Amino acid sequence: MSDQHGAADMDAGEIDFKLYRYTPSLPAAIVSAIVFAILTAVHAWRLYRARAFYFIAFTVGGVFQTVGYCGRIWGHFDKESLGGFIIQAILILVAPALYAASIYMILGRLIRTVHAQHHSLIPVQWVTRIFVTGDVLAFSLQAAGGGLSSGGSLEMFEMGEHIIIAGLFTQIAVFGFFVVTSILFHHRLSRYPTVEASRGSIPWRRDLWALYVTSAIILVRSVFRVIEYIQGNKGYLISHEIFLYIFDAILMAAVMLIFAICGHEMRAQEGNDSRDSAGPLRGKGPRG
Repeated sequence: MSDQHGAADMDAGEIDFKLYRYTPSLPAAIVSAIVFAILTAVHAWRLYRARAFYFIAFTVGGVFQTVGYCGRIWGHFDKESLGGFIIQAILILVAPALYAASIYMILGRLIRTVHAQHHSLIPVQWVTRIFVTGDVLAFSLQAAGGGLSSGGSLEMFEMGEHIIIAGLFTQIAVFGFFVVTSILFHHRLSRYPTVEASRGSIPWRRDLWALYVTSAIILVRSVFRVIEYIQGNKGYLISHEIFLYIFDAILMAAVMLIFAICGHEMRAQEGNDSRDSAGPLRGKGPRG
């Protein structure tokens, strides 16, 4: 019963709360589910072929997007279904945090691949740990907030909103620091290239630009989500479905497409972080 009447059972003080302020578009949801399913399948295949297991989180993010938009298909046929709303609200919200986890891992692997640990602002053994830890915190806050905001009352929704906003601000802060770290590494390596970077066999510039572009895209999406949740359940952005597709679906599909084109061949030399950090440092320049 509660699943079918999640919004209908509000009391008089919460009467203006709605799960959806429109009927979710069926064609848009179907197209989005298909696009994300195809992109996810491509990443799963390339992940397996390249043994790029650090891209598992990224691929799971694609699964979340696919299932999330299937939840919107459900919402088209039953706007009052709390189950369908929860599926799409939480999975679409947190999927970019999973993309971010793999993106953060790429930088640490790239630093080790070109033997440029001395150019890193953060000790290379801590690069992945610091950023992924921040990402896990952002993911957890957004997931918890998403669960609360789907609780079926205005009070729960508003509490969830505040937690989601905290999670999104955490994601923005971590991404901002990540971009600064990447840019500084890029600058130092360009001025003082290592032997491996100079050979030209490793497309490290392409890889870094892929990180910049995808990071910027996810940051734009996160800012959109912050504004959306600050406006609240009656806000302009959340009341117009088109913005979800412009600033979330299309942008996140672009992130998946970029890495599908770049591939999962951003490999690092074998070994764990502690061993890599003690490895030989090549090239000259400032130490981070």
